[in-house]
Amino acid sequence: MIRPVFWEKGKVKLLDQTKLPLKECYVSCSTIEEVAKAIETMIVRGAPAIGVTAAMGVAIAAKNAKGKTRSAFQKEIGIAIKRLAKTRPTAVNLFWALNKMEKVLEESLPEETVEGLRNRLISEAKRICDEDIEINMTMGNKGQHLFKSGDTVLTHCNAGALATAGFGTALGVIRAAIKEGKKISVYADETRPFLQGSRLTAWELKKDGIPVTLITDNMAGYMFSLGLINKVIVGADRIAANGDVANKIGTYSVALLAHHHHVPFYVAAPISTIDITKKSGAEIPIEERNSEEVTSIQGRILAPKGINVKNPAFDITPSKYVKAIITERGVLKAPYKESIRRAFKKGK
Repeated sequence: MIRPVFWEKGKVKLLDQTKLPLKECYVSCSTIEEVAKAIETMIVRGAPAIGVTAAMGVAIAAKNAKGKTRSAFQKEIGIAIKRLAKTRPTAVNLFWALNKMEKVLEESLPEETVEGLRNRLISEAKRICDEDIEINMTMGNKGQHLFKSGDTVLTHCNAGALATAGFGTALGVIRAAIKEGKKISVYADETRPFLQGSRLTAWELKKDGIPVTLITDNMAGYMFSLGLINKVIVGADRIAANGDVANKIGTYSVALLAHHHHVPFYVAAPISTIDITKKSGAEIPIEERNSEEVTSIQGRILAPKGINVKNPAFDITPSKYVKAIITERGVLKAPYKESIRRAFKKGK
């Protein structure tokens, strides 16, 4: 199994996704700033993987903390959490994981030692990582029933093992279907401007021996018109309480194409990606990234110097275009306000 993030010998190990598919190498992060920069520069990306990495960033801060008293130690952890919270605004798993780590401190006994708190934070980060893989496998098993042998599935961006602690969300569902003996083939959008589809999804599926065909983003409509795609599945970075989905820029366009061609559009995401504090997608913050991601590819300039650029990293797909949301607590269907509310109750 591909493991893009894990804890090893007191360090956070990250598969450097900016180097894929040409080079498979890991970076080691031993400070909170190294972890934060890895998230910001997309060495690690994908909402669940960002959450796991953030939790491990807090663990690194705990390992390195100099404070001898409980209050001094907690102050250092608080500073680390604030730094990590500033790295990526859209992926809600980041904030979910940081809240989990904060709760370790909040729920600890007053007499607990600094060393005890340190060990508990490190253990919690490891638990979040292991749990993410388990959740993805459960999600895959629950979602694979929506797919049958012979399906040709379009996916956008990367929602595979690389976007999680392992196994994947959208690609995890495909993996689970194939494990059941179903013959599934995939069309992967290249996903401009960061090329997560061509660099990551195509690499990951090819590595696993899953049939994959790479297309540019603007070829998807033609593929639909030819009847070559009969299912769509994507991941999510944040889902509002009404089922609106924030995902990689271009997802909305794919959802519209799927709707027009009467092709079911599925979203696979853990419950931690659903943000019930946001009533709709209009309330989800959309990250605007560096213009150089659009004007160049891996350092090669492809646009006129000084050109105006818009580079939103995500868009919002209204829930009316979503056939189902696949979670570890089951397959949620419209009306999403009710099914999401029931899913959250199930976890209590």
